[in-house]
Amino acid sequence: MEDTSARIPIHQWAQDDQPREKLMNKGKEALSDAELIAILLRSGSISQSAVELGRSLLQKVDHNLIALSKLSIDDLMRHKGIGEAKALSIIAALELGMRRRQAEVPVRKTVSSSRDAFDLLYTSVADCLYEEFWVLLLNHANRRISVEQISEGGQAGTVVDPKKIFKLALEQNAAGIILCHNHPSGNLNPSTADRNLTDKIKNAGNFLDIKVLDHLIIADESYYSFADNGLM
Repeated sequence: MEDTSARIPIHQWAQDDQPREKLMNKGKEALSDAELIAILLRSGSISQSAVELGRSLLQKVDHNLIALSKLSIDDLMRHKGIGEAKALSIIAALELGMRRRQAEVPVRKTVSSSRDAFDLLYTSVADCLYEEFWVLLLNHANRRISVEQISEGGQAGTVVDPKKIFKLALEQNAAGIILCHNHPSGNLNPSTADRNLTDKIKNAGNFLDIKVLDHLIIADESYYSFADNGLM
């Protein structure tokens, strides 16, 4: 049977099914991702309601909100029914969500595992379309001093200057560091270049008495830890 709901304006739906009223009456947890997007869109297109437009946009990214957050304004506007205003609303909402997650991480959290490091580093590289290299600086108690970007490159890699890493570490009196970069391809396996770079930075750290504790490769919501896999 053909679904005709896309042709029925949302204001003609049963009140409990209208996204804004549903949010008011039942709370945010009651809404689907498509309904939440519909509230951001405010209106649909000639052929689709706002909810249907939200559904079709989610289908484009296989219902993966992380993939949706990686789309640019131009990417979103290529989707039929999404103009500049709608695209900007979506990007702004997803960015607020990311900043909220960053705000939830305790600034002085003690890092005692690769998972602790991942929690502090994830938001820095989660939505990156290209490879970026970051470093987590720690004090003598293994508490975060800062998270710093070292370099950014293309989808295949990025150039890393170890001198920049240790300049930052010395300036901020770091006792230890954790390296991190993302793989936009989604492949978590370290390359030969990743291993060689890690060894090079670790050896430099030994000379300067700054411990290189781990190197994380992050892809989507997963990570690979050099330390956990005996590579440190």
